Amino acid sequence: MVTRVTYSLDEATVRQLRLAAERLRKPQSQVVREAVAEYCVRIGRLSEGERLALLRTFDRVIPAVPARPAREVDAEIRGLRAARRQGGRRGGRR
Repeated sequence: MVTRVTYSLDEATVRQLRLAAERLRKPQSQVVREAVAEYCVRIGRLSEGERLALLRTFDRVIPAVPARPAREVDAEIRGLRAARRQGGRRGGRR
């Protein structure tokens, strides 16, 4: 079933729609349907620019992570947990 709807679009968007329909040799309504379907698939995904920015951040941050043996890290975590159970820096519960 097809539902008719009316939308207002700026001239630049209308030009792009008409150009896309002409290039694809499809009706404008089909181009809009496909564009909306593609847009819905992309919702929640990173754009290419966002993805590249995150990768640059990852590449900058990862080398700064100190390389320590796992047993040192585990010992530090155990110490922190023990300190928290004892009330932290104040030494004992109130």
